[in-house]
Amino acid sequence: MATRRRTSDAEREFLASYDPRAFPPVGVTVDIAIFTIRAADLCVLLIRRGAHPSLGQWALPGGFVGAAEGLDEAAARELREETGVTADAHLEQLRTYGAPDRDPRMRIVSVAYLALVADPAGTRAGTDAAEARFWPLTELDDARVPLAFDHRSILDDAVERVRSKLEYTSLATTLLPEPFTMGDLRRVYETVWGVELHPANFRRKVLATPGFVEPTGDRGPTGRGWTDLYTRGKTTQLHPALLRPAPA
Repeated sequence: MATRRRTSDAEREFLASYDPRAFPPVGVTVDIAIFTIRAADLCVLLIRRGAHPSLGQWALPGGFVGAAEGLDEAAARELREETGVTADAHLEQLRTYGAPDRDPRMRIVSVAYLALVADPAGTRAGTDAAEARFWPLTELDDARVPLAFDHRSILDDAVERVRSKLEYTSLATTLLPEPFTMGDLRRVYETVWGVELHPANFRRKVLATPGFVEPTGDRGPTGRGWTDLYTRGKTTQLHPALLRPAPA
C-alpha cells in the first residue's frame, strides 16, 4: 500500500497562496493509433469528427483526460469505447505531441498511444464522432485522405514503431486470433513490413526462439493440406531479433 506523503507547514503555506490562474490553461488528451489486420491489409481505426474543430475530417480516436484519470486509464478507456476491446490487446505509449498551434481550441498536449488488436468484432463512434471504421493504410495513402490536427504525423510515427517492434518483440501474435498457423504469422510480418518472406526460413527462425509460439498439438486445414496450429508464447523479447529485410 502506498504511503501518503506528509505536507510540511511551509508547503501548506505555499499551496494556500498558489494561483493556478496565473498560468495559461493547458489541456491534456490521449490519441490512439489502433491497428489490426483485415483482408491482408494493415488497418488503422479512424473516426470522422462530428463536431468542431475539424468537423467532418477523419482523425485518430481520443479525448481529454479526466481530472481523476491517469494517462494509461484514459487510453484504455478510449480503446474500450471505440472497439469494445477489453483484453488481449497491446497498448503502449508512443510519444507526446505539444506544438503550440496543434489545436485551435487552446494549448493542448496529446499523449499518443498505439494499440494492436486481433480483428475486433465491431467499432462504434464515440460521442463526438459521426462514424468510425478501420482504414487500410494503403487506401489512406492512395486517396491522400487528410487527417485532422497533427494526426498524420502521429500515425506515421506509430506505423514505424509497429514495424520496428516486430523485429525484436513477439507483438505480431497480438494481431492474430488464436489458434493460428505459421503461415498466418508470416503473413502478419509480410503485411506490416511490405515484403515477402521465405516460408521455410521464417518457420525456422520462429521455432528457434523459445517461447515465441506454443504448439497446440492440433492441426488446421490450409486448402492444400493440414498444418500445425499455435498460440502465443510467453516470450516478449526475441533473441536473436527477426530483422526486417531491406526493400527490394
